[in-house]
Amino acid sequence: MIESPSLPSDPTELYLQISYDDELWDTPQADTLERWNVAVLHRRRTHDGGHTPEESSGCAIAGCPSCTTEDVAVGEMTFYRVHLDRGRNAYWAMEEESEELYEIAQVLLDPQTGSFTSEVGELLEYVGSALLVMDRVTLDPQWRGHGLAAVLGIEAIHRLMPGCRAIACSPGITDLRSQRLTDRSEWDRVNAKIAQGWERIGFRLYRDNVYLLSPASQDLEDQRGVLRGQLAELGASWRTPIS
Repeated sequence: MIESPSLPSDPTELYLQISYDDELWDTPQADTLERWNVAVLHRRRTHDGGHTPEESSGCAIAGCPSCTTEDVAVGEMTFYRVHLDRGRNAYWAMEEESEELYEIAQVLLDPQTGSFTSEVGELLEYVGSALLVMDRVTLDPQWRGHGLAAVLGIEAIHRLMPGCRAIACSPGITDLRSQRLTDRSEWDRVNAKIAQGWERIGFRLYRDNVYLLSPASQDLEDQRGVLRGQLAELGASWRTPIS
């Protein structure tokens, strides 16, 4: 059983809300880049009378009339679906969008054509034409340290990857508010731990901190099952009183 004493609530009550805001811009940039926002929400149950969520979690009555549900945001993810075969040159579309996307484009795409470089193309199966970029993944501090980013990330990838030939990310610290990351060795240690988390679901370093994952990878599907099992164990551990 996985020990998880510091989790603030039952992790099996986490869920994702995936959305895309279509602003109806008839432009080549909008046709090439789609930004998908993923809210990480926790379904928190409380009883009337001021009981805490922890106290109400053991309610065995289905549809208890004294129990109310509140959805609380505990994290967010940002993905980009980059269409290499429509709109404008994807290389320059990514350069215009952000520095982070441009760094990935410089490693994976040909600036002349906006397509995958021949070297990258040789590594990828023909299962689609687009590029899915996992741009940002953040969780509130109290939910970190239990492998939940990988659990949630692989579920979002599974929903967003149809039609994509490759999934890419450039792992590193995205929450710069932590005051403890002033030492370079600690910064490197945390970045390495983040990269290891994404390697668990099949990402492999290609070059210059850009990691690649094929949607056709059997590791991706296998690890999805493994991580779902680990989430169930975390939930069971949280619900088991510590004697």
